[in-house]
Parts: sequence; C-alpha cells; structure tokens
Amino acid sequence: MNTPISQAIAPDFYHYDSSPIASAATEGEFVHIRWPDDAKLACHRFWLKENAVGQGGIDLATRECILDPADLTDDIEVKSAVVDNAGDLIVEWGHDGQRSVYHSGWLRHVAENNHRPSSWLPEAQSWTTGSIGEVPRVDGSAALESDEAILALLNNLMVYGACVLENSPTHEGYLLELAERIGPVRDSNFGRIWDVRADINLAGDAATNTTANTGLRLGPHSDLPTREIPPGFQFLHCLINDADGGESTLTDGAALVEALERDHPEEFELLYTRHWIFFNRGPGIDHRWSAPIIDYLPGSDTPTIRAFYPVRAFPAMANEDVGRCYEALRLFHKMADQAEFELKFRLTAGDIMCFDNRRVLHGRDAFTGSGKRHLQGIYIDRDEIMSRGRALNRAAASAVESAVVSNAS
Repeated sequence: MNTPISQAIAPDFYHYDSSPIASAATEGEFVHIRWPDDAKLACHRFWLKENAVGQGGIDLATRECILDPADLTDDIEVKSAVVDNAGDLIVEWGHDGQRSVYHSGWLRHVAENNHRPSSWLPEAQSWTTGSIGEVPRVDGSAALESDEAILALLNNLMVYGACVLENSPTHEGYLLELAERIGPVRDSNFGRIWDVRADINLAGDAATNTTANTGLRLGPHSDLPTREIPPGFQFLHCLINDADGGESTLTDGAALVEALERDHPEEFELLYTRHWIFFNRGPGIDHRWSAPIIDYLPGSDTPTIRAFYPVRAFPAMANEDVGRCYEALRLFHKMADQAEFELKFRLTAGDIMCFDNRRVLHGRDAFTGSGKRHLQGIYIDRDEIMSRGRALNRAAASAVESAVVSNAS
C-alpha cells in the first residue's frame, strides 16, 4: 500500500522529500518524534506554535514568523500529537482547538541538524605549503553564466579560504559584474570598488592614501582590522601586470594559529588575549578598534586575524605585558613569512585572487624595477559567500537526486 502524499507546507521555501514519522508522544512541554530508523527530535510547544504555517505562526507569503514572543502565553498547550497517514505530525492545540500540520521531511532536516549555519557548506581545512602545494584555481571564463564555476569558487573559499579565478575578462569594473552572481559588495572608505596601482615613486608621498599603492613590500596582513567586524572576503582582479617583482603571497592564518598554539603556547596566549588599538589615519576618516591579533568573533570557529602593521597604532594592555607582546608579534610575523606557511605566485592579467580576509593573510614582494601593475578590489562579507554557497550546494544536490530518480525510472 502506497503512503498518501503529504499535503503539509514547510515553513520555508525549500522542497523537502517526505520522511514519514513512526510515532509522536507528548511529554511535559515537548512533543517527542521518532522515525522508523530511530532518529529522534524533541519539539517544544512554543517552537511548534511559532512554526505553525498559516495559523498565526508562519506567514504563507513571506515564510517568516509573525508570532510575537510576548504572545507565547502559558495557556498555549498541546492537547494531542499524532501522526497522519502521510507520516506528518498533527498537533491539536488545547487553547483554541486549531490543528497544525508539520511536514515530516522538514522536521527530519531539523533532526539531522541541516538547519544549522554549517549545513550545506564544506568543512574548512587549514593548510600549509606542503599540504596544498598551490592556490586552488577555477576557470572563470564563464563565471557570469555558470553556476558550476561560482560554486567551485565558493567551495574553495570556504574550505581553503583562497582561490584564483583565472581567465577572467580584464575590463575595469568586472568585479562588480561578478559580485552580482554572489551577493552585495561591502562598501568602505575606499569605495565599493577600488584601484591598486603600484607606483614605486609614491613611497613616502602623501599623494597616496594607502601603502598598497606604493612599490613597497607588503608583509602578510589582513585588511581593515580597524573595523569592529573586518570585511569577510576580498577579491583582487589583475588587469595589468608587467611590473618587475611584486609577487603575491598568501598565508593560512588558521594553520598559523594551530602551530602557534601547539608549539608556542605562551606567545599564542598573548596574541589571543592582549589588545591593540588599530587606527586608520587619513584625511576625513577616523576608524579605530581595539582587539587582539588573534580574535575569535562570536559564532565562528575560524580565527579573525587582525594583522596590518601600518594601522596597528597603540598597545592597549598593562605596561608589563608590552615587551612580551612585541616578542609574540615578532614571532607571529616571522612565521607568517616562512616558506612552510607562505605561498608565493605571480598574478597575470585575468586572474582574480579571492581570499578570506579574516583568515588568510595576503601580501606582496616589493617592486624592483619598471613596468605597471593595476588591480581592482572589492570586499564581500562572509554572510553573502555562505548564503550563496548554501543555495548553490543545495540546488546541486537536488539536481543530482532528481537525475538519480529519473534514471531509476
């Protein structure tokens, strides 16, 4: 006998395959659900009420909860919880007599933790030069049309924190076109898109507002540590590069932190707990923030590295800690420059170097002679990268599943 098709509506816009429930039982404030394979989920009465579709919980048009928490009163009680013929959960409420239907597949995705922020995202992997060899590369020639290229880029960024999108067009402003395939660009005092035109003649000249536009070496660093939350990802698009020198570098801060914590615990503790004041000097701007060099932002297992010595202005710690913190800082930057951790390569026209600005330190060698190098850059916050990554990974999995079903039939 075939199981009846579920008529339940999920509280979001995703499609869920039915996953018929074996049993449901009420115990105190919870409804306990069990599936035939013994998977379980405990649902609090208020959470179920919030997720009741079209009954004052989830709005059908927006699929957002419209129930004010102030209205979650004690008289909201589950009178009964049963499983219908389609395997969905039916809750009858004691206070108003309404019956709410909950999609079994949606409930199962919660039971399997697929509702968490990490779901539909690949797991991050720290790397050294020995383990990765070179920066992952993706052909970007069709990135404006191909979801596959964008997904490959985003998954590399989430796993390794870095990827080069090669064979891209070389006209100015292309990064803004690419960003439309991913998410909103983050604005800054440099603008939504900015130019990096390295000029060896600008060193020590007030005509430039950033060290990046000089010909000087830039050691491994992260951008905008002066912000409460620095930009998540940075894309640097190489338009022209016939300059002598100026090779690009990338260092995985996650691997660096692991090595520091393992081999130099005292220095790690100083870098993790003692604060510095980061201060953006510039006409008309005054950005400043106080934080440690290794900064774990709430909700993230990946460290945010605040390491840009041109804007690290003042120690914000007890006097007796300052000397030791400078020693730890020196060790940190020496290790970041070591061949064990630092990848070095040359950008060519059409390369877009994309990296996690809070995890992966970027830099460049000094320019040694004539020639030009012109890059354009944008920032995209981590939320946008992860959101697009989840959506594309989920769509790709659904397409594979549909193909399997089609072939089987």
